Amino acid sequence: MIEVALAILPVFLLIFLGTALKAAGFLTAAFWEGAERLTYFLLFPALLFVTLASADFGGLDVLPMAAALALAVLVMAGALLAARPRLAEGPGFTSLFQGATRFNTYIGLAVAFGALGPAGAAAAAVAIALLVPLGNLLSVIMLARYGAAQRPSLARVLREVAANPLILACLLGLAVNRAGLGLPPVVEPVLTVLGRGALPLGLLTVGAGLDFAAARAGGRLLAGACVLKLAVMPTLTALACWALGLGGVAAAVAILFNGLPTAPSAYIMARQMGGDAKLMASIITAQVALSALTLPLILTLVT
Repeated sequence: MIEVALAILPVFLLIFLGTALKAAGFLTAAFWEGAERLTYFLLFPALLFVTLASADFGGLDVLPMAAALALAVLVMAGALLAARPRLAEGPGFTSLFQGATRFNTYIGLAVAFGALGPAGAAAAAVAIALLVPLGNLLSVIMLARYGAAQRPSLARVLREVAANPLILACLLGLAVNRAGLGLPPVVEPVLTVLGRGALPLGLLTVGAGLDFAAARAGGRLLAGACVLKLAVMPTLTALACWALGLGGVAAAVAILFNGLPTAPSAYIMARQMGGDAKLMASIITAQVALSALTLPLILTLVT
């Protein structure tokens, strides 16, 4: 437990350093906005591409891992839809849905690499390649159906998912890996250096985006989103891994990723597509804070 906690501690120290820097006004709001865009559109895609393009998947059960991840997410989505009349209506339900089904890519990759090494990073990239499009697609559908904004067309939904830089980076990295082409001598070092900046800057921006005032005002939907995402989802994933006979690093990363706090971009999506943005901000903040306690426990149990 102590070794796992020490591996995860730097991740949360960077997150809360970002919170402190934002609160102190050490950097301007324009810096944080630019840093978030830089990380999302350039640094993190570079990291995912290089990781997938050069990863050795020989000892990784990719298909059972993907099946376990998807099965847990789809079961949770179906249960939320079935219970929606008793949980929440309209925009509030969309924020609960995003809070219970999506995940924070920055925390996930940093924790997987810190606790499980290169094998953990490769498995994490596989999880990202599957869960980013699945989570985005399901969330857009829920916001289009239950959000307060004008409903987008199906074509627009598909365009937004297909143009996601993380999805494109994962697909390109997997294609290069499967083709056995390797990366050119100049391109690989440049992308590797860019990728090294993704996790520290990404974690700082996660911390800068936390809103503890909103979290303190959260009610039963906030509590429900935290329990569902940080406890129920990893349990569902563990059951799916057991049913599929999945073990080792693949199972550990699958359970870890479905036990992560929700994505910071869920707030942007809620604000743009008629979700409950204030509730979304409170869910993101509370889940990140609580995951500092739950993630060491999950990793200790699975490793």
